[in-house]
Amino acid sequence: MAADRIPDPEEGDGPLTEDRDYSLRAVDRVCAILDLLQQSVDGISLNTVVEATGMPKSSAYRYLWTLEQHRYVERDEETGLCRLGLGFLGMQSRHLELLREVARPWLEKLRDEFGETSNLGVLDSDRIIYVDIIESRRGVRLAAARGDRDPLHSTALGKAIAAHLPEERVRDMLTRSGLPRRTATTITTIDEYLVALDTVRTLGYAVDNLENEADGRCVAVPLLGTSVPAAISLSAPAARFPVKDVGRAAKALLDVAARIVSRPRAGNNDDAA
Repeated sequence: MAADRIPDPEEGDGPLTEDRDYSLRAVDRVCAILDLLQQSVDGISLNTVVEATGMPKSSAYRYLWTLEQHRYVERDEETGLCRLGLGFLGMQSRHLELLREVARPWLEKLRDEFGETSNLGVLDSDRIIYVDIIESRRGVRLAAARGDRDPLHSTALGKAIAAHLPEERVRDMLTRSGLPRRTATTITTIDEYLVALDTVRTLGYAVDNLENEADGRCVAVPLLGTSVPAAISLSAPAARFPVKDVGRAAKALLDVAARIVSRPRAGNNDDAA
């Protein structure tokens, strides 16, 4: 039997035959839902699944619910929209949970010190996924939701991570995803982006200066030495987070990043109190 062929149990060790339908309806439906999730940036609704797959609404709901229980789907409590979940990061998922546990008290400390939203993000394919978010307590704030994905090219988290990846990998990711213009100041060419990464490496931190949201500013630093490419950031409405405060925020982020990567567990939070 060839090493790359799966045996058909009905034919002993013989190869799969092309004239037989081996598909399973349930697997086909799961794949159809996952394809929809993969193609969506903002998330999909239950009705979208029903319309795209032809499934009864009750069946579509059960499939989404089951995928959510296994963390392959994350549902936004406010909008009801579903996105791909952290389960797809495979063997890294446990590492991410440990990283989140260690980082959380430090993210809370940053939120309390600056009064603004703090974030933990990792690279997932060619986008940034938010693993944890500690929202500002202020009524007006800049915050994503856990599990949200943002572009690599327009976010401070993306720049902080990309600055420490091989240039060829960065080029491949940007070629695949493109550099769509999000605001008037978004970087939209690969060469310009690579120059920006040189600045990130020189300064030690990255800035999203009204590039992802027209009224938002964000500062991020990488978490070097973690099992996945990761970074932390502070984000706020630009009117409340002037450029003159970027340096102070970056210094605090760099200090917290060093503490996060040097702590194997989150059990003792005395230093973060």
